[in-house]
Amino acid sequence: MDLIDVGLFGSYVLILVCAIAAIGIPLVQAAGDPKSLIKSAVGVGTLVVVFLIGYLLADGNAKGATESTSKLVGAGIISMYVLFFGAIIGIVITEVTKMIK
Repeated sequence: MDLIDVGLFGSYVLILVCAIAAIGIPLVQAAGDPKSLIKSAVGVGTLVVVFLIGYLLADGNAKGATESTSKLVGAGIISMYVLFFGAIIGIVITEVTKMIK
């Protein structure tokens, strides 16, 4: 076993530990405040709906890729566009309301 293999194995273990901590710690803290879980569920649900709409709108014809892979990639791109422009619109609305107040 080379030194590189040991380093790769160590990095895989650390990524797994970080992923578990990133998911687990907020869940443990949210257990004390169930309303925060509802807000999180609404956010995740919104992302799922945006992705499903992107999947339905995506074209399944791409050269060198299967139809399912092409649709998933297209759905990701469409979702990214929707979320990007949604963020821009949100920023503009926030700044305009700050100027009005």
